[in-house]
Amino acid sequence: MISLRSITAVALCLVAAACSRSRAPAAQSTAVSPFASTSANPAASPSASAAVNPAANPAVSAVANPAVSAAASRGPGPTAAGQSAESAPLFVNSFDGVRIAYRVYGQGEPAIVLIHGWACDSSYWREQLADLQAKYTTVTLDLAGHGESGRNRADWSMANYGRDVAAVVQHLPNRKIVLVGHLMGGPVALEAAPLVGRRLIGVVGVDTFTGLGLPPPARQTLEKEIAPFRSDFVGYMHRFVPLLFAKSANPAVVREVADDMSREPPRIAIASLIGLNTLDFDTLLPQIHVPIIAIDSDAGRTANEARIRKIYPAFRAITLKDAGHFLMLEDPQRFNPILLQAIASLAGAAPL
Repeated sequence: MISLRSITAVALCLVAAACSRSRAPAAQSTAVSPFASTSANPAASPSASAAVNPAANPAVSAVANPAVSAAASRGPGPTAAGQSAESAPLFVNSFDGVRIAYRVYGQGEPAIVLIHGWACDSSYWREQLADLQAKYTTVTLDLAGHGESGRNRADWSMANYGRDVAAVVQHLPNRKIVLVGHLMGGPVALEAAPLVGRRLIGVVGVDTFTGLGLPPPARQTLEKEIAPFRSDFVGYMHRFVPLLFAKSANPAVVREVADDMSREPPRIAIASLIGLNTLDFDTLLPQIHVPIIAIDSDAGRTANEARIRKIYPAFRAITLKDAGHFLMLEDPQRFNPILLQAIASLAGAAPL
């Protein structure tokens, strides 16, 4: 079985590498924790322009469904207050009727679809929006159970999250698509890839995919590592999340992210962790036929590119030194140019 997971030191229990897995001496197995978040930079606040006209497509709505109001009670992430008033969400129905909120910024090919991590939402990409929308159509979305999207779902599998992404992409007019996933968003992007079809030109994983090809954790191990989340979700999240940041991270941002992630409904968060750790990539990867680029921090184990390329030859890895698992938020000044370069290489505009 090909799996994308990671285990941390005993103190962490679960790693922040959403689908990567670190394998320490022999009998140690691993579980995953998919996380993403944001920092507040008022200067980065973009003005948004929707590329999709909801009036022209009855399946897309710019008006919030009252049924979604409960999902919004958690609210957007810690920096949402700084977002442009023009970035009102659009809504589309996923395969099971759950309303998925998304926003469209800028214009240009390809469309860059940003997929957030575990217990987060679309606002966690705001440090990237200004740079991306200057060149490309840029799309953020809230996976079901997160942000402003609906929660009326029972199966919180990565496959179903992938269908959420595909539902949004279906309503984009762009001819080419790049999926960018942070932590849990990485395997979600891979699940969405076959559904997007020939329009997809590449996948970028942010601090993920380092454990591609390693076996999944045993169910007993997984349950043991998830137990602290079951017993005291809010308290454990406040202890766990700060361990995922670099020591140089802004303490205010760390607190905001911990507070925000701790508000995710435990039933959704825990079910998502289980779904992430029981993925079958043996059957999924052969369905993907585009390059995969990983942008990783060096906070944990970095990707073994040579090993992974034996499994998936169209894989490339870039490591950002001295960064935490929230590299896109902790150091956007270094991260954004690397992301732009990766996208340009996928679009054929520049070599990686």
